[in-house]
Amino acid sequence: MTTKSVLEFKVGDAVVYPAHGVGKVAAVEVQEVAGMSLEVYVVTFDHEKMTLRVPTKKAKTAGLRSLASEDVVTKALSTLKGRARIKRTMWSRRAQEYEAKINSGDLVCIAEVVRDLHRADSQPEQSYSERQLYESALDRMAREVAAANRIDKDAAVQLLSKSLSAKKANAPVAEVADEDSEAEAA
Repeated sequence: MTTKSVLEFKVGDAVVYPAHGVGKVAAVEVQEVAGMSLEVYVVTFDHEKMTLRVPTKKAKTAGLRSLASEDVVTKALSTLKGRARIKRTMWSRRAQEYEAKINSGDLVCIAEVVRDLHRADSQPEQSYSERQLYESALDRMAREVAAANRIDKDAAVQLLSKSLSAKKANAPVAEVADEDSEAEAA
């Protein structure tokens, strides 16, 4: 057995993995992989009925992180109140960008997707793919806000809906596709 390293996460900690959202550290195990001992976090995602093993030494580079701080949650909620920014690019390109933001695990980036794809009752219907991305982003954001605020997911969805309904203006702002501003936003 190898000597235990100082671990960033403990068993029972709620963590965020970028591609899967909020999970819980169920265990820290030492596993034999290709003849080498490897210490891993065992992270369970109840909503996806999935277990993920992340090497403890690679957890940071893999994007495993603690829940968002109160400041980040506040910034994300205020992002929802802003005006939607929709680039004038083809939907397929925007969809890829939205998907990348959702999978980045960054709560503020996810909030931008929710804000940009949200439709008020007075606005036209969303396409199927828009609705899928919106619901994915809303679900991911609600789970992290719920875990960070120690509330259930339904209460978090209500909190997000309240922030969305407090938008300053319903009309989205169309932006000219600008590679430089996209690089700065990333």
